Amino acid sequence: MRKILVVGGGYAGFYTAWKLEKKLRKGEAELTLVDPRPYMTYQPFLPEVAAGSIEARHAAISLRRHLRRTKLVAGMVTEIDHARRTVTVRPMDGPMFDIGYDIIVVTAGAVTRKFPVPGIAEHAIGLKHIEEAVAIRDRLLTSFDRAAVLQPGPARQRLLTVTFVGGGFTGVEGFAEVFSLAKALVKRYPELDESELRFHLVEAAGRILPEVTDRPGRWVVRSLEQGGAKVHLNTTVQSAVDGHIVLSNGDEYDSGLIVWTAGNAANPVVHKHTDLPTDAVGRIVVTADLRVPGVEDAWAAGDNAAVPDLASDVPGALTVPNAQHAYRQGKLLAKNVAATLRGGKAKAYEHHSLGAVATLGIGRGIFQWRWIVIKGFLAWLMHRGYHVLAVPSWERKVRVLAVWLTAVFYGRDIVSLASVEHPRDAFVAGSDPEFRA
Repeated sequence: MRKILVVGGGYAGFYTAWKLEKKLRKGEAELTLVDPRPYMTYQPFLPEVAAGSIEARHAAISLRRHLRRTKLVAGMVTEIDHARRTVTVRPMDGPMFDIGYDIIVVTAGAVTRKFPVPGIAEHAIGLKHIEEAVAIRDRLLTSFDRAAVLQPGPARQRLLTVTFVGGGFTGVEGFAEVFSLAKALVKRYPELDESELRFHLVEAAGRILPEVTDRPGRWVVRSLEQGGAKVHLNTTVQSAVDGHIVLSNGDEYDSGLIVWTAGNAANPVVHKHTDLPTDAVGRIVVTADLRVPGVEDAWAAGDNAAVPDLASDVPGALTVPNAQHAYRQGKLLAKNVAATLRGGKAKAYEHHSLGAVATLGIGRGIFQWRWIVIKGFLAWLMHRGYHVLAVPSWERKVRVLAVWLTAVFYGRDIVSLASVEHPRDAFVAGSDPEFRA
């Protein structure tokens, strides 16, 4: 049997392995997938996880539950040496080791793009993983509890101030959903008033949501600002030391919660620790059929691959690194690998966009496909409908729908579990209030 190694269990990696299990005959090939996490994150749900509209576990797809014929290795690939057909893996525990393979599929994804802004590394939270979305939600809920017992003043205002950096889809959706949660939450606190909420969205470019055209983008800005938020365009964060935000437009304020969503960067393993060819920004170069050109038995897809966009009229265009492409590339990659194992031909990847849809909080959204733009409640329903169909497995679809239907009658769950970050505190402190202090 030939050994197929999948590096990364995100969209592209999960769907590649999942579909290969269904396409390969028993004994035809041996599948191995390496990823430090035991689940695939359905990233479009992260803004709603942060807002408490979806349970965190429902946005995580268990690898072991669905990949039953694949050997799963819990660890991180630190080097790819295709000349020797081996990868080096750093496991959760124990020494590093090598895994050999015959065919490699690189779907390691991207990482959050960072800039050397003072204070960001110490205080900001990303929005790329389940843990980050849960931390954002718990931090906000805890801030309300703390603010409710303080008198109006700088300390209380800081707790009720939130800053999102980055105006792409993740940033805008996360910002709008968390802002929607905050406005709903303040009604449960008679000590607080909605006028005390300070929500800032900071974007370096002159517009937000680059996937939609200018006019719908301006409508989103107006919608957010009419709700009480502040959108800073053509603005960057100069400093965030000790949570004190200094913006390039001269504004300064203290923020109790800082969320960094300023785009993606190349995965360092792919960018610096592989002998496979990469482009100027660190993505693996592939042809339209997702094969690495000039290299035998090497494939790549998803955010870490420079995939030619055959649906674009622009010469040399590459597919946008998003879930819509990664999902479809993973499915095609499985077909192509299976076909070539049997002496067949690989097919080129070509996908025409189905449009862009974003949630802007409960009951509000925006959708655009070519010149068709839909705003408000209908767009929000389209967002939920699309993603509940797209999330893998009927089990997850049913769980997500159940939570949404429950929220219709009872609203969001507003219990903070921030204490899980320090589970031993209560045990160590005992029951003595003075000792706990």
